[in-house]
Amino acid sequence: MFISVLDIVIMALGVISLAVWLLFYVKGLKYADMFEPLDDKDFRLKEIYFVGYAVMETLKYEYKSKSDRKLRQETEILYGEKYSEYYVRVVHAQKTTMAMTLFVFAFIFYGLSQEIAALFLLIGFAGLAYYYFGLITTKMIEKRSAEMMGEFSEVVSKLALLTNAGMILKEAWELTAYDGESTLYKEMQTTVDDMNNGMSELDAYHAFGKRCMVPEIKKFASTIVQGLTRGNSELTIALQNQSKEVWSTRQHQVKTESEKAGTKLMAPMMLMFVGILIMVLIPIFTNMGSGI
Repeated sequence: MFISVLDIVIMALGVISLAVWLLFYVKGLKYADMFEPLDDKDFRLKEIYFVGYAVMETLKYEYKSKSDRKLRQETEILYGEKYSEYYVRVVHAQKTTMAMTLFVFAFIFYGLSQEIAALFLLIGFAGLAYYYFGLITTKMIEKRSAEMMGEFSEVVSKLALLTNAGMILKEAWELTAYDGESTLYKEMQTTVDDMNNGMSELDAYHAFGKRCMVPEIKKFASTIVQGLTRGNSELTIALQNQSKEVWSTRQHQVKTESEKAGTKLMAPMMLMFVGILIMVLIPIFTNMGSGI
């Protein structure tokens, strides 16, 4: 069997990349316990994240870049300020590990298939993995925000109804907070805990808006703070106006989403049309050619 110079070079690079991976595997074993508490569903293959973490430690990475500041804000929203730094390191470990592992597998796959295209394709996937896992917290924030907006109109309506009936906001908030277990309700429950632990009512609502990071909910929190400052009657009117505004926004969003869904359906329909057209035209041209 003839082995080209290209094969030798690729095999050498593969051996080096595997040796580097194994080196950081051994070096990172002492950090393995650090990733045990992670959720298996959100962090698949967490058992080998210590490989990427060992790389970051070897490079003495300080987690102070502009993207790290953004990542820190996102992890603070998702997991709380107390665990923010931990999850910043987890994300870096995750994306580095996944990219390195795919890079090594690219050479192993080339050795089995001898397809240079497959090698470059898998190396490309390694780069995409690094990029994708670097954005995973952003995607989680977007999903979380969408869930909150889906519940927001219902929450505002409940608060407006209860305060209009004469209940003070703090009681109405607590009653509404424990009326559900989804994302927005859990954030409201955190606000109740904050107030019970000594935080002032105004600061608790302000912190709620800051945690949610959704512009509409931040505006809602500001409306509550302003309403409380001006008096309960002003607050009731503000909540009623907010409820009407939220329902109007929600109707607009539903309409926009339905239009987007219709647009997305056009692509598969066009592909089906082209496929059917090809299936019909090929036999016609084949018959024409044979007739000539």
